[in-house]
Amino acid sequence: MQRILMAQAGPGMILAKEILNPEGMVLCGAGTALSEALIERLVNMDVVDVTVEGHPVNIEGEKTLQEELREIDLRFQRVEDIVPLMYLKKRIQARLVASRSLEAVTK
Repeated sequence: MQRILMAQAGPGMILAKEILNPEGMVLCGAGTALSEALIERLVNMDVVDVTVEGHPVNIEGEKTLQEELREIDLRFQRVEDIVPLMYLKKRIQARLVASRSLEAVTK
């Protein structure tokens, strides 16, 4: 899932989280597919950003999944003999992969 500005939103993107107004009322539910009309309506309602499924927008300077996994490996290389820390490393990597799992599907 990725949080993006409304200016980056495009038709066909799927909301990963519901959009609430300042009073807490749901404007759009999770799982809603964005359309041009809906994007325009949300912009008119002063919605600044949304959280969408996958990782559909490439942001300059943002690291790829492989780069992030490599950095985790480097951070844990000095403690490879400590089993609880290796378990933690695997959990961190698994969560990162799960959070970015739709990246390849949406590209």
